[in-house]
Amino acid sequence: MKYYYELTKAGLVLGNVVTVVAGFLLGAQVAGGNAVDPWRLLAAVVGITLVMASGCVFNNYIDRDIDAKMERTKHRALVTHRVSARAAIVYGAALAAAGFLVLYFFTNAIAFFAAIVGFVFYVFVYSLWAKRATVYGTAMGAVAGATPPVVGYAAASGRLDLAALILFLIMLAWQMPHFFAIAIRREDDYAAAKIPVMPVKHDLYRTKVSMLIYIVEFTAAAFLLFIFGYAGPVYLIIALVLGLAWFALGVRGLFIHAAAASKQWARQMFFLSLAVMVVLFIAIAAGAAILIIS
Repeated sequence: MKYYYELTKAGLVLGNVVTVVAGFLLGAQVAGGNAVDPWRLLAAVVGITLVMASGCVFNNYIDRDIDAKMERTKHRALVTHRVSARAAIVYGAALAAAGFLVLYFFTNAIAFFAAIVGFVFYVFVYSLWAKRATVYGTAMGAVAGATPPVVGYAAASGRLDLAALILFLIMLAWQMPHFFAIAIRREDDYAAAKIPVMPVKHDLYRTKVSMLIYIVEFTAAAFLLFIFGYAGPVYLIIALVLGLAWFALGVRGLFIHAAAASKQWARQMFFLSLAVMVVLFIAIAAGAAILIIS
């Protein structure tokens, strides 16, 4: 069971739960009413978690050849044959079927189709093609990673509107510097596997500048929730502080030139990006919950 659990990349999947909950609560706020349906919220979380877990299993299956060339991934269960390729396919399909059924029957069709879009982008567009073929593969993967809060929002509100688009843009912009930080830390691995991530395809300085641009875009997208009346001034202050802190650390990276020091800086950027995402979406969830019950 341990190896099947590892195939789902549980840390990545569970880290997205806060975004699903925040999206759901914001959707409930926008839809009106003074109560949240706990069973629909549970269905949204369980459904998209199963779908994401399935996508990760298929990603492990597709990547098993390049995983064997990377120090970080060469001990994964499919590489070492502790789980067979056939078992992984059956497992991934079962997770996907369960997740999509939960979303379809216990949330609504819009949440269901939003989850399908994310799944297709992650498994077919990113894993099967873009990751190996283009430096823009990270952006293709980010499209998939931006769908969980949208699924949560749609599950509560029954629609896709401006607020859903803003949630999507926040997550889309957040993922780019987050994954570029991983790419810098694991540049040697990606080079060995011939994966054209930006630090391998271009250079560290260009990657660092791109990270700063995406942090500015993330902060601007986060501001839109306040500008269009979906969040209050406390949320705005939190978003501003988070954006400035992340940007300041990013600027510091421009003055670091040694490869080893850049990897250490990238590690700091990685962990700060996680904190930024969690705190921002907790702020979204808390603000929406307060408005719902008030």
